[in-house]
Amino acid sequence: MRTRAPHSPGVRTVLFVHGLWLTPLAWEHWVDRFASAGHQVLAPAWPMMDVGVAALRRDPSAMEGLGVTEIADHYSRIIRSLDTPPVIIGHSLGGLVTQILLDRGLGSTGVVIDSTPVRGVRRLSMTSLHATLPVLRNPTNRRRTVALTPEQWHRAFCGTLDRTASDTLYERYHVPTPGRLLWQTATANLRLRPQTRVNLRNDTRAPLLFIAGGADRLAPAVLNRENVERYETSRTVTDYHEFPGRPHLTIGVPGWEAVADYAMTWAVGHSAGRRAWARS
Repeated sequence: MRTRAPHSPGVRTVLFVHGLWLTPLAWEHWVDRFASAGHQVLAPAWPMMDVGVAALRRDPSAMEGLGVTEIADHYSRIIRSLDTPPVIIGHSLGGLVTQILLDRGLGSTGVVIDSTPVRGVRRLSMTSLHATLPVLRNPTNRRRTVALTPEQWHRAFCGTLDRTASDTLYERYHVPTPGRLLWQTATANLRLRPQTRVNLRNDTRAPLLFIAGGADRLAPAVLNRENVERYETSRTVTDYHEFPGRPHLTIGVPGWEAVADYAMTWAVGHSAGRRAWARS
């Protein structure tokens, strides 16, 4: 998904990274809003996922075995093909990927929304464990994709909505997700070289904003706050903002406009001065 708006002096390139059980379609409202504000917008799919929701539901096998590093490398190649560093905005596991990309020196600013935590965040959340149980309860899920039922989707993504509204969003956005990703994030603190590791002391990365939802069960605010705390030794800007009463699918449920506008204002305000890539 790529949208280009007319050029304006304050234009930024914005790249969106989607999360678990979703495709770039989940960013549809944000793509339109950022483009209408004059920004160049890209919303690429994860590797092997650029075929649409219906096709992925019919046959999700191409995603089996997809891991965090493969996704981060995919977006790294896209970003390095651009003339200037983009604003990177990631949701859920896309927030983790955004943190990895910034740690690699990519991006002018980063915004992570309801982010999966990086290695080193140790606080446990029973709601998060319960939401990921459909994947983690069966070790064989590491090698295949796993779908959520409408009830599981409602609890994990849309708990502030009634079931009718949640089911509508399920039909529009939900796709199976690679189980390997959940296993990599759940066991990160037990591994010496996990794929979710970033240099939390990196003083040269771009500014980073965490946005958390007060009613998020999949990536609760408590995990986001600890993730922010882990960056305290870095001298680069790391900010945090919490929206009370927002569920995990805060980018798509009613009231998404306030979240999008806050992210846009912060990201553009902190992105000045990042230079174009050094081409060899």
